[in-house]
Amino acid sequence: MTADLEVHGLGRRFRRGGWALRDCSFRIPAGRVCALTGPNGAGKSTLLAIAAGVLKPTEGTVRAPAREAIAYVAQDKPLYPQLTVAETLRMGADLNPGNWDPSVAQAVVDAGGLDGNRRVRALSGGQRSRVALALALAKRPALLLLDEPLSDADPLGRRALMGTLLTTAAAHGTTVLMSSHVLSELEDACDHLILLDRGHVRLGGPVEDLLAAHILVAGPIRGLEPHAVITARSTGRRLTALIRPAGPVGTGADGWQTAEPTLEELLLAHLRAPDAPALLAPAVAVAA
Repeated sequence: MTADLEVHGLGRRFRRGGWALRDCSFRIPAGRVCALTGPNGAGKSTLLAIAAGVLKPTEGTVRAPAREAIAYVAQDKPLYPQLTVAETLRMGADLNPGNWDPSVAQAVVDAGGLDGNRRVRALSGGQRSRVALALALAKRPALLLLDEPLSDADPLGRRALMGTLLTTAAAHGTTVLMSSHVLSELEDACDHLILLDRGHVRLGGPVEDLLAAHILVAGPIRGLEPHAVITARSTGRRLTALIRPAGPVGTGADGWQTAEPTLEELLLAHLRAPDAPALLAPAVAVAA
């Protein structure tokens, strides 16, 4: 079963902290793997918790699969510390009798070399992450919501867990929304992107479309007036900038050199320029 996720005008206000989200609207098509990124306090965890049904929005709506078709791994990866790994998997099977795949759970655990008799409290952070992912993936969810799922794993463990996650999600057509601060690993893992900043969507859409909408330019300090400049820095008489072009960018005789940005360059530029114009690609836009 596949499903998309759609949020419209979503907002969440906390009594003491003010608005964590405000007027967020986007759609993630079914079967896509979407990175949710942004600075600390941007509203990523709040958005995931609302999508999972753990929090209620103050305003707006969420269209998502039924609760039994959603798997959610919170940032603190809550597990019962007194249970063994094997007991934890049996609990997952008992709680999800209609859609539990024991072979998936066991494969994820075995790939990390985990002893089923070890108690959760004796596991490292990365090992607990693996058990939490085993529970989520074995549910064969239509929608998988992950809040910094690999934050406790070492670099090799992150790569292995990411490979397992992507392979399993692809095999079952799972829609994935995953928050992460590790920008370098997003480009290979995700085909869609949502960038949150101060509770608002700053960028949203297929990664290739967002990259194609921007250009890195280097050249003389002139001629950028028609274009939206995201960030710019000057060295002497030359300028280096990330722009969203409004038309052709002069090259050659005009002295401009152009290049395509990487996803990391694009995200860092927008994070450094919180007042730059937002962009939501048609593929994820929500009709009013």
